[in-house]
Amino acid sequence: MKHQAIFSLGLIFIFLTTTGVKENIDFDNFQAKAYYFSKSKMELGKWGATMSEAQKKDVAARLKNRLEKTYVLSFNREESFFYEDEKLDALSGATDSWGKNFSPGKQYKNIKTNSQIQNQEIYGKKFLVKDSLQSINWEMSSESKVIGKYNCMKATALIPTNELTWYSFSWSKLANEKESKGDDDSIKQVEMTQVEAWYTLQIPVGHGPLEYWGLPGLILEVSADNTTLLCSKIVMNPKEEITIKAPKKGDVVTKKEYQDIVVKKMKDYRSNRMGRR
Repeated sequence: MKHQAIFSLGLIFIFLTTTGVKENIDFDNFQAKAYYFSKSKMELGKWGATMSEAQKKDVAARLKNRLEKTYVLSFNREESFFYEDEKLDALSGATDSWGKNFSPGKQYKNIKTNSQIQNQEIYGKKFLVKDSLQSINWEMSSESKVIGKYNCMKATALIPTNELTWYSFSWSKLANEKESKGDDDSIKQVEMTQVEAWYTLQIPVGHGPLEYWGLPGLILEVSADNTTLLCSKIVMNPKEEITIKAPKKGDVVTKKEYQDIVVKKMKDYRSNRMGRR
């Protein structure tokens, strides 16, 4: 999955810890929080070949907020709320404002109504993206493994890359858009992402992080291309009640409409920069 050209997420090796998990839980009347984190491997390509090790370390330190992220998924039987647990930059004491333009916003999903509502913001403009849940045709596998205290089963799927990264942007999208306007639309190729997910039947809900959902158990680990997102902790029925509400502020658009808005804004940004030069 190409969220950004210079990054690819490496595998994360961490044991899953649990708090307050009981053998007999009423999964029709419960609340829980799952904590996920991702760690990115910095890829500098040909540019990196000209840099010293000290320079590479300096770049990695400055991009720490983009290379390491943590997330929280609050959920009950039918609803979930997913968001990034933002951290301050160790050097500047600020959040990553540029990267925030193309990161997933706070996301509400309802598997009963097949609906998704997500906050997105680009250059100060707020949007409320309302659409259906991502369609995923999971292929179930008999392969299993243990993640922390949970027995997990494997499932795989092929999903159009653009549908997984609808909130993001790369300059390659403009190049692909130009190519798609050729004379023969029949030869257009849709880039696909191979997704591998591990879910546990010990928590029989269809939730997962980001666009992923629809398996018979909570998704604890998901990998797409060079991206891996792993659950590090689960808290079942915490003492403080969890409130799961859909975002409400922003101009209402669909995922496709939001993509078009982002592409137009980036075209304008490029034109303005070239004009000043």
